[in-house]
Amino acid sequence: MNYRAIVRILTASVLLLYTCTFAAATDYLLGAGDKILISVYDEPDLKTEVKIDKSGLVSFPFLPDINVLGLATVQVEKIIKKGLEGDYLVHPQVSVSILQYRPFFIHGEVKRPGGYPYQDDLRLDKAIALAGGLSARASKSAWKITRIVDGKTVTIEASIATPVFPDDIISIEQSFF
Repeated sequence: MNYRAIVRILTASVLLLYTCTFAAATDYLLGAGDKILISVYDEPDLKTEVKIDKSGLVSFPFLPDINVLGLATVQVEKIIKKGLEGDYLVHPQVSVSILQYRPFFIHGEVKRPGGYPYQDDLRLDKAIALAGGLSARASKSAWKITRIVDGKTVTIEASIATPVFPDDIISIEQSFF
């Protein structure tokens, strides 16, 4: 394989990785327990760090309270930009970033059951590791995740490769043998 082919493959790989990472970040919907940072470029007085509560309302200078529950960060950026544009700033550059995700929960046959901070690209095997690993009595396959999908609570059978999301409740059953 020649040098140009390698460069093309590496460039395509980096572009694909960037696209997948960006898509994952824009698909995440904000919820109660997330901590976000809102900032406007070159406006240090318009920097706000807030933990979203159950109401979902976020206060931001010069704007009425904004309900951010169920919105992606890019949607919140657009709302704030539109609110600031004209009366206060000409072309505000708004940035909303997630400082801390809401937790996921794991119970049953793990060494340290409880709530843990969500991390990007979390899979069930990593969640179990965060909880100290499986107990001696844990099933090696009877794992379930309860999550809210489109406003409905669903329970799915899980494997080590199953993605874990914020607010998920992981249940590790006891082995019968």
